[in-house]
Amino acid sequence: MATEQELTSFLRGIEKRAFKRTSFAVRDEDAALDIVQDAMIRLAERYADRPAEELPLVFQRILSNATMDWFRRQKVRNAVISNLSDFEGSSEDGDFDLLESLESADGALGAESAADTVGRAQILQAIEVEVAALPNRQREAFLLRYWEEFDVAETAEAMGCSEGSVKTHCSRAVHALAKALKSKGITL
Repeated sequence: MATEQELTSFLRGIEKRAFKRTSFAVRDEDAALDIVQDAMIRLAERYADRPAEELPLVFQRILSNATMDWFRRQKVRNAVISNLSDFEGSSEDGDFDLLESLESADGALGAESAADTVGRAQILQAIEVEVAALPNRQREAFLLRYWEEFDVAETAEAMGCSEGSVKTHCSRAVHALAKALKSKGITL
């Protein structure tokens, strides 16, 4: 059983990545915040009795289900009432941006020049745009494997699919990202 401190520590560590992942999926920061908060509450209320090592997979599953529930509600809502404001793009100027918070290439914060900082920010913005453009399942597999650092089995469990599907989705995502970034002159 996870202690209250372990649960709190886990939730603090996952909140920003979960928000960014959900923002990519729903393309609405307010909805993403609601979804992540609901998923955290569900984890705390229903699964706090689980061992601490099970929390990441359980949370990712709860978050995926909460996101799918949001899409279902939106589909029903849009079938009944068509609100043109729902079709406007959401602002990408949120207060938190995970990609901008990364360390410089040499691992030291603040050790790069202003030109390097601007160049890195532009590259990271381009990567973020391309990740957001991936199909939902590819984006989910990519983010779980490479941002959340889940292994293939954990990713398959969180996504509710086979390990082969995870590998296929990740491979397609990586190739699509590489092609898109290469077309912009970015090689990593």
